[in-house]
Amino acid sequence: MSTHGRAAEVERTLRTAPAHALPETLAALLQRELPRIRGARLLVNDYHSRILLPVEPFPTAPARPAGGEPAAPIRIQGSAAGRAFVSRRPVVEPVPADGSEAPDGMDARVYSPVTARGERLGVLEFGSAGGGWDDGELAELAEIGAVFGSALRVAWNHTDRYERARRSQRLTLAAELQWQLLPGHACTGDGYTLAGHLEPAYSIGGDNFDWSAEHDHLALTVTNGSGTGIQAALLTSLTVGALRNARRSGADIGEQASLANDMVHVRYGGREFTETLVMRIDLADGMVHVIDAGSPRILRMRGAEVARVPLEQQLPLGMFPDTEYRPQRFRLEPGDRLVIVSDGVFSARSARGEFGTHALEQATRRSRLQDAVEVPLTIVSELIEHHEGTDLADDAVVVCLDWHGPAARPHAEPE
Repeated sequence: MSTHGRAAEVERTLRTAPAHALPETLAALLQRELPRIRGARLLVNDYHSRILLPVEPFPTAPARPAGGEPAAPIRIQGSAAGRAFVSRRPVVEPVPADGSEAPDGMDARVYSPVTARGERLGVLEFGSAGGGWDDGELAELAEIGAVFGSALRVAWNHTDRYERARRSQRLTLAAELQWQLLPGHACTGDGYTLAGHLEPAYSIGGDNFDWSAEHDHLALTVTNGSGTGIQAALLTSLTVGALRNARRSGADIGEQASLANDMVHVRYGGREFTETLVMRIDLADGMVHVIDAGSPRILRMRGAEVARVPLEQQLPLGMFPDTEYRPQRFRLEPGDRLVIVSDGVFSARSARGEFGTHALEQATRRSRLQDAVEVPLTIVSELIEHHEGTDLADDAVVVCLDWHGPAARPHAEPE
């Protein structure tokens, strides 16, 4: 069977497989189609995005040909599986020549990234025998990983299996609510790459980001909710729900902010509020329309220069009824990078003092050669280092947007 024919067969098979059984379905198919394969298993990244956790087989499943004993978590940094996850390219790792880790004649493990529309979900680990893999064969495994990622993204909401697997510890109820609100970790489209991350991942309270990719624009919000724990999570859930409801009804960003403001004020009477950035990026020309209703900040990196985007700060959502919000505008140039953070980043304090705008600008500049999907994790890592490895005192959200240029438009067919 040809490479593309095999990927099509994988897609057809996964489409009809039970949502909870995608890894086993893929493993069975590939062992029939590719005799070199000695089993397959799925590794998913945890909420911190620092380790890969195995989706363990069902209790009644046969022993895993690719690994034997259930594996411990794999650190993303410094591992072959982690390199595949970060680079989004397959990585081959030979097994020891003494055969101690090579059941059934296996001579290598191949790690293929699992992605869906730019979002990294994890890695497929294949056991293999029969010598090296050429570029064409690795490209086929990469395509299979992408097909699997699309199927996994759909199946994720139909079973708890994958969600359970990615938890290295129990989430608080507030964190459960917050992570279920998110659109994903990353998104790519014509002209842009977008990624975000929340910390402390297992106990986040009120911070949030949201986006929606349309044919002509990208909608983006970053919210810094007041309070802590479940109270903050419920407040942010109301805010995000109100903004989505207005956006999906066709309201512009000024109306979105006003309607969300009224809904929050009706519920909390001005006692609680959310500080929120509401943005629309036009894909045709890079024009950004933005309402700054509170503390989240936007840094723009153009070349090696990093500077805060100056915006008029307006009232947080929910503080006063009938507030009118006025959008402001600035334009992106191809190659620009926006880094958007909540006050849990730039105002974070530890025994070493405040993290501050200068440290944030330096972290943004140091990450300029990284893909956008890596930048939020890099900045969060520096923030955690500033806290000397202790838990963050406040929620922190980091979102990175790389603007590559106006979206390509389809050309008219020649007559």
